[in-house]
Amino acid sequence: MLFIDYSSAFNTIISTKLRTLGLNTSICNWILDFLMGSPQAPAYHLVLEGILILWIIRLLFSKTYKLQERSDLTEKEKEDLIEEWQPEPLVPPMSKDHPSLNYDIVTGPPSHKIIVNGKECINFASFNFLGFLDNERVKQKALTSLRRYGVGTCGPRGFYGTFDVHLELEDRLAKFMKTEEAIIYSYGFATIASAIPAYSKRGDIVFVDEAACFSIQKGLQASRSFIKYFKHNDMEDLERLLKEQEIEDQRNPRKARVTRRFIIVEGLYINTADVCPLPDLVKLKYKYKVRIFLEESMSFGVLGEHGRGVTEHFGVNIDDIDLISANMENAVASIGGFCCGRSFVIDHQRLSGQGYCFSASLPPMLAAAAIEALNIMEEDPVVILIWFRFFIFMYDLVNKYFQIDSYSAVKSVIGEVYAPALHLQLERSSGSRDTDVRMLRSIVDYCLERQIALTLARYLDKEERFLPPPSIRVVVTIEQTEEDIEKAASCIREAALAILK
Repeated sequence: MLFIDYSSAFNTIISTKLRTLGLNTSICNWILDFLMGSPQAPAYHLVLEGILILWIIRLLFSKTYKLQERSDLTEKEKEDLIEEWQPEPLVPPMSKDHPSLNYDIVTGPPSHKIIVNGKECINFASFNFLGFLDNERVKQKALTSLRRYGVGTCGPRGFYGTFDVHLELEDRLAKFMKTEEAIIYSYGFATIASAIPAYSKRGDIVFVDEAACFSIQKGLQASRSFIKYFKHNDMEDLERLLKEQEIEDQRNPRKARVTRRFIIVEGLYINTADVCPLPDLVKLKYKYKVRIFLEESMSFGVLGEHGRGVTEHFGVNIDDIDLISANMENAVASIGGFCCGRSFVIDHQRLSGQGYCFSASLPPMLAAAAIEALNIMEEDPVVILIWFRFFIFMYDLVNKYFQIDSYSAVKSVIGEVYAPALHLQLERSSGSRDTDVRMLRSIVDYCLERQIALTLARYLDKEERFLPPPSIRVVVTIEQTEEDIEKAASCIREAALAILK
């Protein structure tokens, strides 16, 4: 066996040989000092380095996969297999009679009277709570803006998409909500879905109500944060999760210092038509040092003396809420959404809100329409009180009809007395969601034939985190009369007794 020790390779150096190469004396001395003064590598280092080099060479010249050759197939059999192969379907098969593929066609404005499939009906389906959709003042402002600015913007806010009317609307919204600043989006769904990932990142913790709407769910998905769901409006369950997190933070204080914590709720839940217990949430916020994001698409313009939402409804200081978001597609009867809060919080979205940065800005005519709707709400807050009276009448009437005979065993009313839209659900499910949906759709069709326009609550069944049960949504607006409401309640009861036997 031959053993070569390279560890002493430079122990003997003849300086005269270096000088014979024509090198300067100072250079020769530097080379000698470097070689003789450098530490010698142990032998096992050289062995490990050699193994690593050989492994890298093997990886470079080896194939990452091996083809499985079938020598038992002829060329014709191979061609037949190729011709018979079919790729997997891009989407699952869907029946042509699926409700999502069969639309109720609307012609004309969806205001108090709506033309559905050629039949004029009383509208109990649209979120036109305050009747601004067909308001003459709002329409005139939109037409004036249309003539001045055109139909759209063709650019995001950062690329010549910021118009003076956008800045005016943001200022008006901030003053109306009594916050420092507001920011508007051109798409209501994208508002909260963009706001959440702008602040909550990977590693952060978000406590969310199980009944949160789909736009909140998409925002959470985009944030890639750690999500903890608590039972709907159950403050004891939320506090249990907060305490567990507090104990975990005490075990790992270094991680806790860089982890942000959020509570995200809806002011008025679109899927359950009930209100969040905001005063209790604020107490938990300060007790466990978390931030609160409040989604108010259903409560903005509806709850509170002036329509400022859940904070005004409960008398909660709006500064106790870190971020408020809402869309302008319901009470304001426009398009898009907004977020409001402190200036340093809102300005962050101008740099990181995806829907704000990458979508074409709100068409100026719709921004002008929203401004005029705010003007009317400020000039005449009585409009909110009138609407509120109509809904109490509707709620009491429907409950009275649903509690006589055998009807109460068939259907149940879901929602608060001051919610703008309530849900009618089957008291006893058939055991099949598709069957329940068809039964409720039959009630909608029955009412539609009798000039009452209702709608089913629609969900993406396979993507909802907690899929709500099927329901009919009944929406009350200021344009409806007591006679309209009584006719609708009577028609729904008649349909249920005829269909749900």
